[in-house]
Amino acid sequence: MESGKLITAMDAMRRVLILENPVCLNSSLITSALYAGLQLILPGEVAPSHRHTQSALRFIVEGAGAYTAVDGERTTMAPGDFIITPSWTWHDHGNDGDEPVVWLDGLDIPIVAPPRRAIRRALPGSGPTCYPRRGRRRCAMGANMALVDHPHVSRTSPVFNYPYAKSRAALAKLAAAGVRDPAHGVRMRYVNPVTGGWAMPTLGTFLQMLPRGFRSLPHRSTDGTVYCCVEGRGSIRIGDEELEWGPRDVFVAPSWQVRTLTASTDAVLFGYSDRPVQEALGLLREETLET
Repeated sequence: MESGKLITAMDAMRRVLILENPVCLNSSLITSALYAGLQLILPGEVAPSHRHTQSALRFIVEGAGAYTAVDGERTTMAPGDFIITPSWTWHDHGNDGDEPVVWLDGLDIPIVAPPRRAIRRALPGSGPTCYPRRGRRRCAMGANMALVDHPHVSRTSPVFNYPYAKSRAALAKLAAAGVRDPAHGVRMRYVNPVTGGWAMPTLGTFLQMLPRGFRSLPHRSTDGTVYCCVEGRGSIRIGDEELEWGPRDVFVAPSWQVRTLTASTDAVLFGYSDRPVQEALGLLREETLET
């Protein structure tokens, strides 16, 4: 909020507080393979349209009334929504509401486009792009159906907004049915409805529910994971250090470090990692440790 008083969205194109790993100073990275930042847009602002080689995800942390547009199609943001900006697509953001909106940006910068080799293009002018009818992609792809002659060939999901209300409802039903992984609780991945694969080709995205009192078995994997707490409270133990987390907190489970999750209340966590890349290259390793 302090940055909102000092820097306008136009001054920096995007007003983002980068979450940097202190071990990797001046790298703008949260892990060796991932970027994370908290972006703020104030009421009445528009972040101009641009595009870049990196794929980006937006996970809405707080506030309502803002929107994002991808290649001219606009979708409204709500807390807990997962929104995709595919590589090299024009996108802009705006806030038609009366309160600040903050979201978590996740990008695959070190995987596909290190900062000095990244390509970015800005759209001339400062206004937003024109918007066709809202929800077109959701109608065409979001009900486990697709148009017979749909030409979509991208490995990125054509449904670029996954509303939190629907995702959470699915988790709750599985939890009520007794579905539970001893290391992850009820953990689901966002999928591309056309291919059944990951929603993004380079970033694996998850949503998981931990019931009150849940304590996971120790687990480690080669994909470092960035977490954002949506609801509830708990802690994560990494090695000999235990960190408490609550709503809107962001924390990281580093690659191949043993971690244990504990929920002091019913909790929901969003997470993303470079798992799709590691799977494609045959590099992924993981194990759950019995206590």
